[in-house]
Amino acid sequence: MSLISRRGFLSTGLAATAAAGLTHGSSVLAKNAEAKSSEVPKFRYSFNTSCVRKAKRPLPELIDLVADAGYDGIEPWISEIETYTKSGGTLSDLRKRLDDHGLQVESAIGFPRWGVNDETDRKAGFEQAKREMDMLQQLGSKRIAAPPAGINRGDYPVIDLDALAERYAALLDLGVSMDVIPQLEIWGSSKNLSKLPQAAYVAMAANHPQAAILPDIYHLYRGGSDFNSLRLLSCEAINIFHVNDYPLSIPREEMKDSDRVYPGDGDAPMKAILQALHSTGFAGVLSLELFNETYFAQPPVEVIKTGLAKMKASVEQAFA
Repeated sequence: MSLISRRGFLSTGLAATAAAGLTHGSSVLAKNAEAKSSEVPKFRYSFNTSCVRKAKRPLPELIDLVADAGYDGIEPWISEIETYTKSGGTLSDLRKRLDDHGLQVESAIGFPRWGVNDETDRKAGFEQAKREMDMLQQLGSKRIAAPPAGINRGDYPVIDLDALAERYAALLDLGVSMDVIPQLEIWGSSKNLSKLPQAAYVAMAANHPQAAILPDIYHLYRGGSDFNSLRLLSCEAINIFHVNDYPLSIPREEMKDSDRVYPGDGDAPMKAILQALHSTGFAGVLSLELFNETYFAQPPVEVIKTGLAKMKASVEQAFA
């Protein structure tokens, strides 16, 4: 397979974007937003259980609530799956519950330290990733998040992107063997992999046909990435897109995860973001991911239903 074809999941212009970097702006987005679509894209909608984590509801109950609300998929946290199995539940029973509801585990959130410099620590991270991938494979999931866990602290050294690419390529090889693909996740406040151009470079330099990126509206803005750069990714580069919103009343560099709000309730250029994403051919999963203390205080069923309604309303408005 040629180098270009193996990297075909990314647009060839992406290299220039990665080299230059982008800052948040809206001039080109405003022009892109003029584009119209004759029909609303048929995205899949997923619920990340982060939105109701403090309620500490059992995973089977959350599956029931998410399915009843009308979602297509769910993104649990690995810790929730482990809590379920430690309490006596089986993955086969959980898979049956999912199948009975027609609900797909789109991905899951874990924190294996796959990218750290220390070889012993990194090896342990790969063993953790293997265990987590095995659980997800039994639940029918094909993906898992691969965030910059362990390399995100402000006092951690900046890691050479080529070194990260080698480590991500090794993680991808493991994922292929487990039939669960790790998606390179961006954390906007991280010391490493805080920007989309950095993640794009690492994904390209991994030179792997299954490389994928997991973007998030909040994290893109928090890290200073320009939403225009989404247009330079192909639909094969993004399987899941984390949806949320943010207020401009808080300085970007001071924003926290808990500042995320429902899509449409903040100041993100939601219409232009969704249109830029759609222009790549993306027809995958929009997954709600929030950590808002106000929502944590509400009944989970209310948050689950409101989140889906807000996501669908944002999509409808973007393509009206």
